[in-house]
Amino acid sequence: MKIIGHLMLVVTAAFASGGCQHHAEQLETLPSKRKLDPAPAATPSAPGPAAAAAAPDQSGTLEDRLARLEKAFARNAEALDFLNQVYEQQKAAKAAQDRDEPDPDAVFAVDIAEDVQAGQVDGPATAAVTIIKAFDFACPYCQRAAPTLDELVKDYGGKVRVVYMNLVVHPPAKPAHLASCAAAKQGKYKQFKTAFWDKGYAAYAASNDLSKLGEDNIVAIAKDVGLDTARLKTDMASPACEARLQHDGDELAKFHVNATPTFFVNGKQISGAMPKPQFKALIDEQLAIVQRSGVPAAQYYAKVVLGKGEKQFRSKLDPKSN
Repeated sequence: MKIIGHLMLVVTAAFASGGCQHHAEQLETLPSKRKLDPAPAATPSAPGPAAAAAAPDQSGTLEDRLARLEKAFARNAEALDFLNQVYEQQKAAKAAQDRDEPDPDAVFAVDIAEDVQAGQVDGPATAAVTIIKAFDFACPYCQRAAPTLDELVKDYGGKVRVVYMNLVVHPPAKPAHLASCAAAKQGKYKQFKTAFWDKGYAAYAASNDLSKLGEDNIVAIAKDVGLDTARLKTDMASPACEARLQHDGDELAKFHVNATPTFFVNGKQISGAMPKPQFKALIDEQLAIVQRSGVPAAQYYAKVVLGKGEKQFRSKLDPKSN
């Protein structure tokens, strides 16, 4: 039973997961560059009692040896059965993981027309590369990625735009999403979003004070960025802003987006935040593709990504649609 207990600890550690709903950042998965000291070479020693005990008993007749094997198998049957169960669980978990992984060749046709019309966008309509960011206002990884996206829009001088789509993972963040919709109606979506990351979410993260995500603080933030707060509160409570959030969630669900942040770069799905150099590599690759296509940059998303892309999620286990 000691063997089984040890295996239970190993398996429990292997399957344990936790934290808020988000994808781990790519930076967290990079291998360490620190060189480990080589392990000291083992010093040969004379076989001890343990080695002797581990040696198979080959004495007696063939029947005697077979009887011993049968007894040993009977003693270990429970452990073997447990290992088989673990193996089947691991196979099922791997299959489920593969089923949720998007095909790396897939280009997903995420409809962003309403988001652009609502003002949830940074960058020009003529941009060759469209980055979609599915985000939640109480997601630390979304906050961490925000400055990177701002820099990319500036660095590429009109060649990149970012479209923001609401995915309310944490219910306390919903007022901020409604407020961003209301701010967009006054033409200050980005100003509010940037201010909220600093004075709303960051303040909450530092204090665990949920009121920092609440309406009173949101109104104060809105006032600081020059919004009409009375109109903001009215629009926050309107069916239009509720519908705005619902539309984003429904559209993202078509592509199995259920965690934040999730990105699409000209339809290519990326789970989790990435460092800026990796974003730039993807953008440069897409810029080259757009140029080779011969389609004008301003028309590329509509004609190629939406026009020819896949209208629903496809995993790497699914056959490519015609």
